[in-house]
Amino acid sequence: MGGRRWPVLVRTVQLGCHRYRVVRPARTPRFASLYEGPLGAQFCLDKETAVLFAKAWGLAARSPHTIVHLPLRRAELPTHVWGRPLDLVLLHHRLAFPPSRWKQVRSRLGTGRPHTVVLPGDAWPAPSRADHRRFRYREFRDHLRWDIAADTLLLTGSREAFEREADQVRALAEECPAHRARTPGTHCCAEIGMGRPRHHPDQRRPHAQLHAEYSR
Repeated sequence: MGGRRWPVLVRTVQLGCHRYRVVRPARTPRFASLYEGPLGAQFCLDKETAVLFAKAWGLAARSPHTIVHLPLRRAELPTHVWGRPLDLVLLHHRLAFPPSRWKQVRSRLGTGRPHTVVLPGDAWPAPSRADHRRFRYREFRDHLRWDIAADTLLLTGSREAFEREADQVRALAEECPAHRARTPGTHCCAEIGMGRPRHHPDQRRPHAQLHAEYSR
């Protein structure tokens, strides 16, 4: 992924008695499209945006006091977009952040101060077989929660919830470019589960997918 160092912009926003630390890429993604789809959300991205996505995912899992924001609506859109463009926010559930508050936070971001995030090599672990089995139990509650507010898909979860999908996100950035180079035009994607699995339905938090597709 071009190294573990990530240049970002950091801004702290005060809303009443709450303070929120927001991290964004120093450079806006040039090509991307995230939009709501019939099964959840569809994310089209190129190599550069896939790397930003992977680094944002690794940071969100390991930084429980940070809101990670990818301003995807500013990017160049693919030609085959059939929905309203969305930004992406990743955050730890420990923040107890109401999605309805995101519009206020975003409006106060300004430029931010330059900073460099250094991510360890184990920020994108592969889940074990035992992890996969445990995820299927009815009693298991540690899922990624998803909401859409203020033209933004917000994904909230614990470190474990983010790390359960982290290997897919890493593969999107590291393996899809080589795969497409060997077989041009082939489909390469990550299917990231959001909400409870289909075999244990939950009306309040229905199962959905973030389908992240390598587009070019």
